Amino acid sequence: MKIQLLKTQFLLLLFVSAFTFAQNNRIKTSENIGWYNFFGTVKLNDKWGLHTEYQWRRDNFITDWQQSLLRVGVNYQLNPRILLRAGYAWIETFPYGEIPINGLGRDFTEHRIFEMVQLSHKEGLVDLSHRFMLEQRFVGRYTSPNITKEDDFPLLQRMRYMIRLQVPLKGREMKDNTPYAALYDEIFIGFGKNVNANIFDQNRIGVLLGYRFDKNFRLEAGYLNQTVQFGRQINGQNIFQNNNGFIINANLNIDASKKKD
Repeated sequence: MKIQLLKTQFLLLLFVSAFTFAQNNRIKTSENIGWYNFFGTVKLNDKWGLHTEYQWRRDNFITDWQQSLLRVGVNYQLNPRILLRAGYAWIETFPYGEIPINGLGRDFTEHRIFEMVQLSHKEGLVDLSHRFMLEQRFVGRYTSPNITKEDDFPLLQRMRYMIRLQVPLKGREMKDNTPYAALYDEIFIGFGKNVNANIFDQNRIGVLLGYRFDKNFRLEAGYLNQTVQFGRQINGQNIFQNNNGFIINANLNIDASKKKD
């Protein structure tokens, strides 16, 4: 009995020591952010469509740049529950916050290719979606402090998974003139030879209230938490940035498919 108790205490001590070391080996910063996003879908026919989006991401809620993100893609509706998408994104990241992401304190450009599978289903009142993404990211870097523009774009690989739950606040299903609530969580994992320090790349949690005006337009807003691990270290310590703020999404659908008489 005493031996078992000693083993338990020893394992507990190891766990506490490892946890304390991990906490002490981190540099933590935080920012107040505001994300203002537009998502547009153009339906070409029953299977094919176009995806567009622009995200105006701000630091200090609105006064300073955090990121600018433009994404375009091609949709393929495999069946009513499975959506496929592939496309390109252009991102500009700025030197915001107490510790900038870029070690030289400069902005940098990223060119990104992505592939996505989204699964949707309904459980009672709840609409659920599961989004799986792969990203091939060509992230600009400066090979010398003396140059003024990125001269190298190494390839970084990343996978993402997001689960989103959405419930109508009036009636039992989403239809025109329906308010709703939504909750989502998305985790980002880096992999490959250039993963650097951030195998865990980031996590995002959102809590939203929205309104569906009709099948073509939805507007939603709420709270956003973003936890980011930088791909570099300072004095051997990992850098974690915890951002809190709000998010506003405008969703527009356009049906450009040819109508049959």
